[in-house]
Amino acid sequence: MSKVAHNNAHAMEATMRPGKGVERGFTYIAVLAALLLLSLASHGVMVYVSQQAQRAREADLLRVGQNFIRAIGAYYEATPGSIKRWPSQLEDLLEDRRLVSITRHIREIYPDPITRRTDWDLIRSTDGGIAGVRSRSTASPMRTSALELDNITLPAASRYADWAFVYRPSVVTAGTLSSLKPEKP
Repeated sequence: MSKVAHNNAHAMEATMRPGKGVERGFTYIAVLAALLLLSLASHGVMVYVSQQAQRAREADLLRVGQNFIRAIGAYYEATPGSIKRWPSQLEDLLEDRRLVSITRHIREIYPDPITRRTDWDLIRSTDGGIAGVRSRSTASPMRTSALELDNITLPAASRYADWAFVYRPSVVTAGTLSSLKPEKP
């Protein structure tokens, strides 16, 4: 028998030994099963982390909305004279120059935590001033039932844009808030 034929026969005999091929197949299946379990576990972790991030952005939206309500209310109430005025633009809240000294009702025009942009949907009063803001996001919130916050009640919502952060004066003059409506983009 030639040396090549002898090596081929020896190689064939090694692969035909009972148990060796079966062991290799079992190890391969065990590794695949372990990878499947690892991917399922990591998917579960990613879903949890994603939900936590959305909850945090939602809480930030509620906090920022309340800050806008306070700032718009402070601007409105600080109007000199008996006829109260709403800010005409959000930048008016940064520097209120209607009095002798400059008043800052808000530090910055906060970005919407959901869209991460500062292009809020403005809610106008009948005189054209800004009475409130809302997110432009059409994403579904985690909290869909009505919410009671410090200075506002938000209705049940199917999207973030349903939450309107509007200042409501305690003494309303005739027609001031009769038809608050979102600004058309």
